Amino acid sequence: MIVLGIETSCDETACALVRSDKVILAHLVRTQLKEHQMFGGVVPEVAARSHLHTLYPLVQECLLQADISPEQIDAIAATTGPGLIGGVMVGASFAKGLALGLDKPFIAVNHLEAHALTPRLTHDVPFPYLLLLVSGGHCQILIAHGVGHYTQLGSTIDDAVGEAFDKTAKLLGLGYPGGPALESQAKAGNPNRFTLPKPLTHMAGCDFSFSGLKTAVRQLIESTHPMTDQDRADICASFQKTVALVMISRLKNAMKMLADREVAVGTLVMAGGVAANQYICSAVKEFAQKYELIFVAPPLSLCTDNGAMVAWAGLERLQMGACDGLDTSCRPRWPLQELTPSMEI
Repeated sequence: MIVLGIETSCDETACALVRSDKVILAHLVRTQLKEHQMFGGVVPEVAARSHLHTLYPLVQECLLQADISPEQIDAIAATTGPGLIGGVMVGASFAKGLALGLDKPFIAVNHLEAHALTPRLTHDVPFPYLLLLVSGGHCQILIAHGVGHYTQLGSTIDDAVGEAFDKTAKLLGLGYPGGPALESQAKAGNPNRFTLPKPLTHMAGCDFSFSGLKTAVRQLIESTHPMTDQDRADICASFQKTVALVMISRLKNAMKMLADREVAVGTLVMAGGVAANQYICSAVKEFAQKYELIFVAPPLSLCTDNGAMVAWAGLERLQMGACDGLDTSCRPRWPLQELTPSMEI
């Protein structure tokens, strides 16, 4: 089976064609960096308009790249939440129209589940597994029991870690997008120069908090005058190390919770845009090795938002004999633990 996946939940227009034997036939992502750079962040209205102009020609190019006709597609999957609602509606509406015109099943995909299931496309990870889901909008630790079945062990009580990266980068004048720029600067920095707070690490559970860390970084930047290139690099490195320590603290508690619940997992999966950060990824991998867990993170091209993850999530559901109605609503918020089974075909 072949599924077309469409992703428009934030500032990247993406589509992909994925086959049920885990072959990615085509995979295209159109970024909106130029549109949002002048604002220093994503503007929802600008993002939605860009998706509207870009999506149709991108899907056409995707079909050409895969050398297949629209009629050869078995189903169309689209992110229907969570995300910036204007962009989500553009992608979902296009997918519904295409499904109607081709008389093919439509599959409503939860953006978080698409990230969560990507390692099953790239590494054939079996259920259950421990999932660290970290991105610009989300920061959670979950048990993935199966498609549509997740238990949340912890989440952020304020800001997501990706947002903290972007805000810190903006304070340092590193531009947009901030995460990759901060990671690049940190390579030349001393991660032990500045001591920053590690919110909630003294508490039980797996919840995260990054607002206090952002405030501490802002105060540090304001007190460092004049700021040299080395100062900036050291702040980046110290911030990045602190985030990694917070992650490890929460994962240690997650392992205790798994033991208390008598849930045995053999794999620790790190997914979402922040999984592209090699420093944090290495720290989490080292943690997994200490606990004798297999560590899996998708390749860099599939860490950030993309159509292949949406197509694969659609395939997982399609193979269960499920699809969704064309009246399925888009949702700006859609927690994984509220994921409901799709309608039977």
